[in-house]
Amino acid sequence: MNATPIRVMGVDPGLTRCGLSIADGAAGRRVTPVAVGVARTPADLPLAERLLRLSNAAEEWLDRYQPDVVALERVFERGNVSTVIHTAHGVGVIMLAAARRGLDIHEYTPSEVKKAVTGNGRADKAQMTAMVTRVLGLAEPPQPADAADALALAVCHCWRAPQLARERAAADLAARAGAGR
Repeated sequence: MNATPIRVMGVDPGLTRCGLSIADGAAGRRVTPVAVGVARTPADLPLAERLLRLSNAAEEWLDRYQPDVVALERVFERGNVSTVIHTAHGVGVIMLAAARRGLDIHEYTPSEVKKAVTGNGRADKAQMTAMVTRVLGLAEPPQPADAADALALAVCHCWRAPQLARERAAADLAARAGAGR
């Protein structure tokens, strides 16, 4: 049970479309959506300009919504090295913006998010969107898929935060016990 409310910024990183979301986690598995959107950058702009636009969007969301933590999709090789590199640049921009604010950053693989939200680590986009819509009690599915994925990341972290806190407390206790020897 999550006794402490938490505000999570979920990020589905991408350079052309970066899904952004804010969700509040509360006791139990209750998650309330606050905001969802997509930051877009035109592919015909120079990389530096695209990263600047993404950075500005991330900074605006962080300042406006004041999340406690950022949850983002871990970059992995998808077969197109250029896409991976561009996505990694975007992740760096998001991480830097969060780090400037002293926020914890948690990365989740797509299969971890799918497993947390649907119970199936191989769920497809339609299943994920349907579950995000249902879990958050939304009237309509979030569009585009990047927005739904950003919400899924926020939900995943809200549900995992209590366990992560227990693990951190146990590690701290063990470290203090070891230091007292």
